[in-house]
Amino acid sequence: MAVDPVCKMDVDEKNAKLVSGYKGKKYYFCAPGCQKAFENNPEQYME
Repeated sequence: MAVDPVCKMDVDEKNAKLVSGYKGKKYYFCAPGCQKAFENNPEQYME
């Protein structure tokens, strides 16, 4: 399982439809709103 970087919800990578890449890494999202928030400011969600 991956963790949505925006809302911290668990996301199954095998079935995830919402995926973005940033700095060579894939990020998985539970909803379009989370993906959009991440893509607008990915650095805000880096740990």
